[in-house]
Amino acid sequence: MMKSIAKLFDASSLRAFAMIAVLAVIWGYFHWATGQIFLTPRNLSNLMTQMSVTGIIAVGMLMLIVSANIDLSVGSVLGLAGGIAAYTLTNLGYPIPVAIGLALLAGIAIGVFQGVLTAKAGIPAFIVTLGGLLAWRGAVKWQLGGNTVPIADDTFKMIGQGNIPAWVGWVLAGIAVAFVIAMAIRSQRALKEYGLGEGNIAAAVAKSLIPIGAILIFIWVMNSYQGVPVPVLIFVGVALIGSFLMSSTTFGRYLYAIGGNAEAARLSGINNSRNVIVVYGILGALTGIAALIYTARVGSAAPDAGTLKELDAIAACVIGGASLMGGRGTVFGACLGALIMASLDNGMSLLNVRDFMQDIIKGSILVAAVGLDMMGKK
Repeated sequence: MMKSIAKLFDASSLRAFAMIAVLAVIWGYFHWATGQIFLTPRNLSNLMTQMSVTGIIAVGMLMLIVSANIDLSVGSVLGLAGGIAAYTLTNLGYPIPVAIGLALLAGIAIGVFQGVLTAKAGIPAFIVTLGGLLAWRGAVKWQLGGNTVPIADDTFKMIGQGNIPAWVGWVLAGIAVAFVIAMAIRSQRALKEYGLGEGNIAAAVAKSLIPIGAILIFIWVMNSYQGVPVPVLIFVGVALIGSFLMSSTTFGRYLYAIGGNAEAARLSGINNSRNVIVVYGILGALTGIAALIYTARVGSAAPDAGTLKELDAIAACVIGGASLMGGRGTVFGACLGALIMASLDNGMSLLNVRDFMQDIIKGSILVAAVGLDMMGKK
């Protein structure tokens, strides 16, 4: 009996279940402490909207961390990309597609530029992106003239404030359930095809019951308030694409190989430099998307927008099980880590915990998560 359970759930699955259990404890405590407010559909909708920005960045950051790199500049890039979108709409009067395109192009260009400095010039990623943190923050201050630029376009604001109709949510839930089942079956068939095992489709489908149940409950809760928020829908789409890239493509396997042993990966024929540049570009694109959501949600661009978002994203990845040394981590874990971080922010805000204490608690949890992970390895 125990052997069959062990086969059903591997080490990564057990880690995920442990994180889910921790999240359940956090939610249970805050629901009790806030007088049954935390788990109401309205607050959960707000919570998911709040975590969508960090979650989108965390997906790209996870891919970068797996390759044994880091980006400390994403908060500043978020502010710059959001400032470009707001300035293009408000000051220049260009249409929304132009503003969106310029913001995304800015994120991609900065990501590729920093990737080239890291992969081609050999400058450590920490130094390149630390310089970027300062330089891009200075750029957005110069661009906005130190002022907040408001956005009056309601269509653009829908990116960060809108909700989709309930029936659309259920249709998307059906698609997501089919996707989960298809991916589970595909993974087992791949094991058999490559001679890595017999493949147990029934066990794979059984493991899929938990995410399927989570999808259905999530849609039901969101529809109980105003429907699935648009930022959350974008985040889920990004997470699914990121998970597919990391688990089912050659590119994803290359990133794990580079992070595990860069020299061995190079000797095996992997173009390390090209893949690192690409993953920096992907993170830049995702930061541009997060910038659009953030700017649309607050309805303006400010010189300090996105401050410390890079630390939230890195913390989400580490709490989710990623190793800063590279070679280990999952998109699901990063998203779950982002949800844990957002839950702490939301719950402590509802309890009126002072800002300095919130920072102390989150920092302590981050260090404890890494410490427990190190103990688990030993």
